[in-house]
Amino acid sequence: MTGALTTRRDARMPAAAARVPDPTVSFWVTKAASTALGEAVSDYSIRVLPPVLAVLLGFALFVAALAFQLTRGRYIPEVYWLTVAAVGIFGTMAADVVHVVIGLPYAVSSTLYALVLAAVFVTWWRVERTLSVHAVTTTRREVFYWAAVVGTFALGTAVGDFTAVGLGLGYLPSIALFAVLILVPALGYRFLRFNPVFAFWFAYVLTRPLGASVADWLGKPVPEGGVGLGSGWVSLAFAVVMVALVATMRIRARSARASGA
Repeated sequence: MTGALTTRRDARMPAAAARVPDPTVSFWVTKAASTALGEAVSDYSIRVLPPVLAVLLGFALFVAALAFQLTRGRYIPEVYWLTVAAVGIFGTMAADVVHVVIGLPYAVSSTLYALVLAAVFVTWWRVERTLSVHAVTTTRREVFYWAAVVGTFALGTAVGDFTAVGLGLGYLPSIALFAVLILVPALGYRFLRFNPVFAFWFAYVLTRPLGASVADWLGKPVPEGGVGLGSGWVSLAFAVVMVALVATMRIRARSARASGA
């Protein structure tokens, strides 16, 4: 969504200072692919590895990728999207652990993560007075940004499981549900003058259950309402998609610099 779900950049802010990407069409496509990748990789890793080891490895990947991202000081497509993928994997695991290990119902975990995300946004606003992605130009703001991203992944995972399993809708109807819901912030911004920052984060949350529902539908066995491809093959497919998308971003960035030189 090139024109929709994007906030206006401060004219005084140099583009080179941005640490996160603009919400363009390629951003939303890659974000959706990353959510599906995170769901599939999480399911696959927990199936082929001891669950505790899988979670620890997911956490280690998340910490390493985030630390590398925070020390770059600017937006680098490969580093940023690696971090998003790591957040997707660990965020899925965190949400699943709350349900499987602790035993919280999906409705309760969804509410819990919604409150956590709300607390992140309130704190971020009180400290920085902005939640705009275009204002993420300092380390402190980027830390708030990634805290919000982690919260959206955990919340989206819990909500997706709640609709598909808790409410018994199944994976394919859940895909249709979230595909319709994600039109709300897009059309609201375009025609109803939704606040652009609100519309962005609204859509950002919804991409998670949408992508996760797609991954589950493709990977889960047929008796469970899926296509039966297996989480391993789905992980590989979305990993290839992510690599192709990020490579395209890099090529476009190089072309833009060459033409402007």
